[in-house]
Order: sequence, then C-alpha cells, then structure tokens
Amino acid sequence: MTRLPSESDPVTILQQLVRIDSVNPDLVPGAAGEAEIAAWCGEWLMDQGFDVAVLEQTAGRPSVIGTKRGSGKGRSLMLNAHLDTVGVATYQGDPFSGDLIDGKVYGRGAVDTKSGLAAILVAAARASTGELAGDVIVTLVSDEEFGSIGTEEVLRSFRADAAVVVEPSSLELTTAHRGFAWFELELIGLAAHGSQPELGVDAIWHAGRALAALDGLRQRLNAAPAHPTLGHGAVRVSQIVGGDDAATVAARCVLTLERRMLPGQSPDSVEAELRALFTELGEVEPEFQFALTRLVARAAFEAEPHWPIVRALTSNAERVLGHTAVTRGEPFWTDAGLILEAGIPCVVFGADGEGLHADTEWADAESVRALAKVLEGTITEFCGPTAG
Repeated sequence: MTRLPSESDPVTILQQLVRIDSVNPDLVPGAAGEAEIAAWCGEWLMDQGFDVAVLEQTAGRPSVIGTKRGSGKGRSLMLNAHLDTVGVATYQGDPFSGDLIDGKVYGRGAVDTKSGLAAILVAAARASTGELAGDVIVTLVSDEEFGSIGTEEVLRSFRADAAVVVEPSSLELTTAHRGFAWFELELIGLAAHGSQPELGVDAIWHAGRALAALDGLRQRLNAAPAHPTLGHGAVRVSQIVGGDDAATVAARCVLTLERRMLPGQSPDSVEAELRALFTELGEVEPEFQFALTRLVARAAFEAEPHWPIVRALTSNAERVLGHTAVTRGEPFWTDAGLILEAGIPCVVFGADGEGLHADTEWADAESVRALAKVLEGTITEFCGPTAG
C-alpha cells in the first residue's frame, strides 16, 4: 500500500481513493464495502501521528476515527465524511480510474465524497502539525448512502464542540437541508369474487381515496410559506402493491410514502399529520381501514449563523476563495442531521463537481485543493489557542 506524506496534494490522494472500490453493499448486494478504504485511511492517519480507532459494530462495515489531542484548553472539532459510494452498474467507462483530465478527477465517488475524504486528511494533518488548544477528531464513516450506521455508531462514542460535514457543495456553505420520513400505509379490505364486488371491500379502491387525500396535503404544503433556502415540504407515493388476481376484490393494498420535512417539522409531527389524514377518511367511509407504519425517519438540519463553527468556516472560505461566502440549502439529507440531533452544532461544506449518483462523476481538482485550505484554516481558528 503506497503511503503519502501529510503535505501531499489532496488531488493525488483523491485519485488513490477513487481507485479503491467502496460501493455500499446495502445498495448493491455483494459489493466491496468500506473495509479496504477504511484501512487505507486509518494507516494514513496513523502515519501522521493520529490516534486511530476503528468502529465496526456491523461486520465488514468499519468507520475510522483519527484523533489528534490538543492542549486541552480549546474547542474540539469533528470532521465528518463518508467512505461508501453508490453503485457502478451503469457507469460509463472505468468507475475506478481516478484519471485527472482537464482539471477534473473522474470516477465513482470522486465528488461524493472522496474529494471530502482527501481534503479532510490533508487539512487535519497540516493543521495539527502545530500545537492546537483543542482536539481534532476525524470521522470517516460507513454507510451514509443507505442507513448512516457509521455516523450513528461514531456519535455513541465520540463528542465534539462542533463539526464540519464534508459533502459536495461547490465550495458554498450548506446551512440547511430537508429531513425525510418513509412510511408504509396498509389498506385493509375484504376479498370477494369479482362477479360480486359488493360482498367485498376493495383495498385498491380505497388506495385511490388515500391518493386523493395525499394530493390535498401536497397542495397545502405548496401553499404554505416557503423556507428561504429549502422551499416547501413534499409528500409522494413511491410504491403501490396490491391485489391477488384479476378475478378477486383486493383484500390488501400497500403504499410506500415519502414525506420530505423542513426544519421545525419532526418525524413525530409528520406521522401525526398523516395519521390524522387517514383517520378522517375512515370517519367519512367506515369501511376504510388502515395501518400506518414508520419505516425510517431523519430530521431536517439548519445551522444558526451565529454559531462559532459557521463564523470560522465563513471567514476561512472568504479568505481562501477571495469573495463573500455563499450559503445554500439542499433538498437531500446528509449525516449533519444526525450530528445536530446529537447536540453538536455543524455545517456542511465541500468540493465542486458533477455526477452525484450518475453515469459519469467528476470532482474539480482546484476546488479540492481550495477545500483542503479552507478546512485547514477552519481547524486552526476553531481549535487554536485563542479559543474560549
């Protein structure tokens, strides 16, 4: 395994990381997973003098934590990025080439988010060569692309005064993103011969009533005041399964629902909203019977502009980039939602590029170098001797 010094170009490190297959096996059964890339990053951090721990509650799904202790008189900072990528079945060309062509590094995970891994490694190593007052905690996690088991496991054992979550953001500060919740709605009918539908209760027919009610909810969400960067919440049906055959009244129909939430809307509140919606249908139509089950839910994220980590990242972005820092919101979810839910103020920031989850993916090389410089300055400012 080729080792690199801490002062190496983060683009060179990015190329090596892209060449390591780390496709998430929960997305693609039998895929490589994070073991090889976790070992690479762990050895790299140990070479730079970090104390390294590996968390692997789920076999074959390791997360790497590298800690460089400060003097104990300053604030601690967590740097978080994920090791896993989505699949490569439809990728055009070699998904693990890591080729640098016309200032772009190509391959699966190049921007999402091995660019972040490379920048964190270099920034943390450079910033911690001098004495810092606070601890630097590098958390390189498994499974962000599916269930976030890595960040959940890290948060059970490690704390920090603040965190930067590195996800692609075109060198803009992501200060908010939506949350999401998935539900299963089971509609319970009564089977009967298709020649006598009046003897049964048609669950698929009732699914049509549920769809109409959900469309009403969608219209109400769109009519509500918009969040300044995230717009409106959303609701949709992603799957419908029901019926046994063409000659039988459907005794069961199951809808999978997705509800995208804004900051201030909790998984409990949107579940209550849906349950009330379908309960009202049952009051109008007594034969309408349902069971609503929450499958998974993640709260929305929103950073406060006065947080010290937001101020530190903003000032260093402006210094490195030479212009006023831009803030943005994202429609998708990141592990920042879990970190904030754990009580750690955080912000999302990352490199520029294109092709997240697409057939061709690339990261802009100069943005990766800029990202490393911004993170290095942010670590030094936040964890430095002047921190209170």
